[in-house]
Amino acid sequence: MATAKKASDAAPAAAPAKKRAPNPAFMKPLTPDAALAAVVGKAPLPRTEIVSKLWVYIKANNLQDPANKRNINADAKLKEIFGKPQVSMFELAGLIGKHVK
Repeated sequence: MATAKKASDAAPAAAPAKKRAPNPAFMKPLTPDAALAAVVGKAPLPRTEIVSKLWVYIKANNLQDPANKRNINADAKLKEIFGKPQVSMFELAGLIGKHVK
């Protein structure tokens, strides 16, 4: 016959989880080359900000494929960066690596 557990038998509450420290490598400002600067500006930015500004440009110019929103149809500026007419959103961060220092 099973007995009901009392409140005092319950495990003590766990301590709140520690907040993770940000990775400084992600926040390091990178200088875009001329092709990328035409889209995101020429000021040094962290990689995360570069990707965010690319998404602002993509959405402002309606460059997502209407049939599959994961694909981006490159215009003249983005073709210079990507090197092909259409890229997947998953390739986006990797393709900008060649265009930053």
